[in-house]
Amino acid sequence: MLADAIIIDLYLSTPDGVWLYDAETHSLLPDQATDIRSETGLHDFVGKAPVNLVYVGRREQMKDVPTWERRLYASVDAAFIRQNVYLFCASDGLATVFHQTLDHGRVGQALQLSHEQFVVFAQTVGYPA
Repeated sequence: MLADAIIIDLYLSTPDGVWLYDAETHSLLPDQATDIRSETGLHDFVGKAPVNLVYVGRREQMKDVPTWERRLYASVDAAFIRQNVYLFCASDGLATVFHQTLDHGRVGQALQLSHEQFVVFAQTVGYPA
């Protein structure tokens, strides 16, 4: 059932590589040892930020949702997560920028996503200037 399914994968891009957040164990799983931060957004600062989050939709978890609505469902879920990241950053003195305009295909290639996954948004987290 969709209500119980995780339809968003959260990838973290750091100088040390890419990590996948595992919600069930509340842990980060190593995904790749490549620094792809500069690929995760169109602004120069994304390549220098400590962390870039990439929100990735999972088509296989949305079988009950019409194909044309899957991006909408994933976008709404990503927006909920994004807001929590903003609240955490505000409470901890960090800065964050949400990227809705990015090269989705380029980011997907850098993450080596499967055909069942698609990039929804990205978000940079770092220190205020």
